[in-house]
Amino acid sequence: MTNPSPGTDAPLFTPFTLKSVTLRNRIAVSPMCQYSATEGVANDWHRSHLVSFARGGAGLVVVEASGVSPEGRITPACLGIWNDEQRDALAPIVAEIKKAGAVPGIQIAHAGRKASANVPWEGDDHIAEGDPRGWEPIAPSAVAFGGGLSRTPREMTLEDIERVKADFVAAAIRARDAGFEWLMLHFAHGYLAQSFWSRHSNQRTDQYGGSAENRGRFLLETLEAVRAVWPDHLPLSARFGVLEYDGQDEETLKESIALVGEMKARGLDFIDVSIGFSTPEAQIPWGPAFMAPIARRVREEAGLPNATSWYIGSSENANRMVADGDVDLVMMGRPLLENPHWPYQAARELGVDNASWTLPAPYAHWLARYRSA
Repeated sequence: MTNPSPGTDAPLFTPFTLKSVTLRNRIAVSPMCQYSATEGVANDWHRSHLVSFARGGAGLVVVEASGVSPEGRITPACLGIWNDEQRDALAPIVAEIKKAGAVPGIQIAHAGRKASANVPWEGDDHIAEGDPRGWEPIAPSAVAFGGGLSRTPREMTLEDIERVKADFVAAAIRARDAGFEWLMLHFAHGYLAQSFWSRHSNQRTDQYGGSAENRGRFLLETLEAVRAVWPDHLPLSARFGVLEYDGQDEETLKESIALVGEMKARGLDFIDVSIGFSTPEAQIPWGPAFMAPIARRVREEAGLPNATSWYIGSSENANRMVADGDVDLVMMGRPLLENPHWPYQAARELGVDNASWTLPAPYAHWLARYRSA
């Protein structure tokens, strides 16, 4: 039996090559926090969760936001990659993802003022001060996010900034040594890097605050430091919130696209276009593939290959986004949680020849033999 043949109407199932890495299709698993680690160490849950997506046919599997330090986790149950035990627990998962035919990626992150939170099903708010499970959040400025995440963070010193940049570098080295082939910097969703960029959270008056140049400095310096240790032949990407849906979107988007251009000049290979989530008052126009035109604009104006996520849902939406040039990859989350074999379902819906061979051979053999693919 031959491999899937997408034909002219299913660009979602064409390979994508970036540097030395080739994805078998344009379906990427979005990093999704599982809040299931102990002391930041991956376990059997993460192994079954992540490898199921690779066996289900995705081209790229990105491990959830992994803290570059203990303080950088969102919750006490989040993954980390600040020590060798965590690296070594991830290495066999990486090997299984590769064995199943997908490219293994990881998102490294610092949660900033959104850190020290309860896991969602236990409150999804900040852990109370004085609770031994929690810790002091840090941020560019002493500005609370609001809502349930109301704890005021400590404003970072210049020494803190240098330390966190070094933590990102150490995490990137561990990711490299664990065998990951795609690195994503988490510069979105109101976490630390986004907090430097956003006017909602950055009130500094030094070289890291005020102008767009200053607010983007932490992101660019972190990127440059990581690029120096991440292998040149492997993709370095970032998830970046390019707008906030706060009534100032055009101005923010223009500044964000300019910053993405600066990231490209400093070695960024790929941009995952997302939302800032820096204020609980954001008015987000949720709807099918609503980020597609924003992603296309970033792709065209910044000149970087790209992805986006959020309510893509159907195979038709995903395929059309690739066909129309909105994105190079689609980042899928909840559809894959509902059905890790979503790529097979999508291939059938899009009329891909030999669609069953999006799945591992033991599955594909029986599907191809006893039903039309």
